Amino acid sequence: MNVLVIGASRGIGLEFVSQFRASGAKVTATARDEAGLARLRELGATALTLDVTDADSSAGLARQIAGAKFDLAIVNAGAGGPRSGGLEAPSEADFDHVMHTNVLGPMRVIPQIAESLAPGGTVAVLSSVMGSMGSRTAAGMSLYRASKAAVNSVLKDASLLLGSQAVCVALHPGWVRTDMGGSGADIDVATSVSGMKKVLTGLQAKDNGAFVDYQGHAIPW
Repeated sequence: MNVLVIGASRGIGLEFVSQFRASGAKVTATARDEAGLARLRELGATALTLDVTDADSSAGLARQIAGAKFDLAIVNAGAGGPRSGGLEAPSEADFDHVMHTNVLGPMRVIPQIAESLAPGGTVAVLSSVMGSMGSRTAAGMSLYRASKAAVNSVLKDASLLLGSQAVCVALHPGWVRTDMGGSGADIDVATSVSGMKKVLTGLQAKDNGAFVDYQGHAIPW
């Protein structure tokens, strides 16, 4: 299996690399800095420099992965943003950072990934149940929620445009104990990634355009 992980310097992305390498997959993964790249190389992955918030860096991805024929591509790069609880507007800087990372980043890289997919490949975007409007019963972290709702829309468009070529899904990893999720989260990163890995390797053509959690349960948009 040939796997690409975008945003793999730590947390969920790095665990994807570790688990896929442990199962014998060939893995290419990206990080923004040398420390992250070194961690990827230690796991036996091909490490590429990429910052999805930088237009020039993102534009160079297609050249770096040309001809790779990935069976699975995971767009994991993400930012949490401020933990606001009310209706207050975010700062312009926070808005730009979260939206550029969580929405513009995937919009930049998915078209380039599509050119390097193997026939019948899979594209997965790491989303969040917090981006779901159909299941929402509480407010808070409105900027993060808005960014995940937006990237769900990006993924849904990709599923319609690439449906004859690939299976495209949005994944909720669960509430995971990472730097973003915090120490009080429900599950550890190994449990989350193990579940998502099982979901991803079991997808069929009928699953194109789905929004599911790490256990394979459907989430309303």
